[in-house]
Amino acid sequence: MSSGQIVLFDIPSKTGKPWSLNPWKTRLLLNYKGLDYKTEWVEYPNIKPRLEPHVPPNGPQSMAPYTIPTIMLPSGQYVMDSLEIAKVLEKEYPSPSAHVDSPYYDRLLEQTKAAMAALPSVYVTNVYDRVLGEASRPYFHETRTKYLGMPIEEYLAKHPVEESFQAAEQYLRNVTALLKENGQGPFLMGREVCYADFVWGGFLLFFKVMGEDVWERFLKATGDAKVHLDFLEALEPWTKKVD
Repeated sequence: MSSGQIVLFDIPSKTGKPWSLNPWKTRLLLNYKGLDYKTEWVEYPNIKPRLEPHVPPNGPQSMAPYTIPTIMLPSGQYVMDSLEIAKVLEKEYPSPSAHVDSPYYDRLLEQTKAAMAALPSVYVTNVYDRVLGEASRPYFHETRTKYLGMPIEEYLAKHPVEESFQAAEQYLRNVTALLKENGQGPFLMGREVCYADFVWGGFLLFFKVMGEDVWERFLKATGDAKVHLDFLEALEPWTKKVD
């Protein structure tokens, strides 16, 4: 039976708080729209058994058939994938609009995908070493070893962190330019929030949780730390609620 609330399925960190960039996108959107929701925390090995009875699997291009974020609407309908969730929430709860169809989404996604492709040495290793609790670490190590084509430790040895940041720097600076494009700021559309802002917000919060050393190096790679710190400050009304 539905409780009347939306349920957000998220993966806990070792502290039991949000960390992953994709669930953050959905959490920020839920908070922005002021929707009543609760979090159901699901460790990595429990994601498939928890979701499989309720939602079709992802396509073969996905890293896993069942992924988080997923939500359950008050109707009992399950929706998986952050962009699909955003489209459904925008349709079901249109006010305030998150402008999910803003062209900034595709423009930003092009840069974040390229940056993530350059940064596995940073995020895979630090999520494993610093973020995840014991229940998720073996699953994460096994699946990311398959994804990287070698054990995490070996990948890090072959792809030093500093070289990875250098490879990602241009893409991160392109995002900085996007945020500066509208002179009114601090958001991509200026003073008005759009879903793409939550995508970038999730990205920033993801790297921030890895530790001050990672966070400072990340900000340096953007070319203008203040732009992103001001952006996060402007997002604070929707980053504080974590359940």
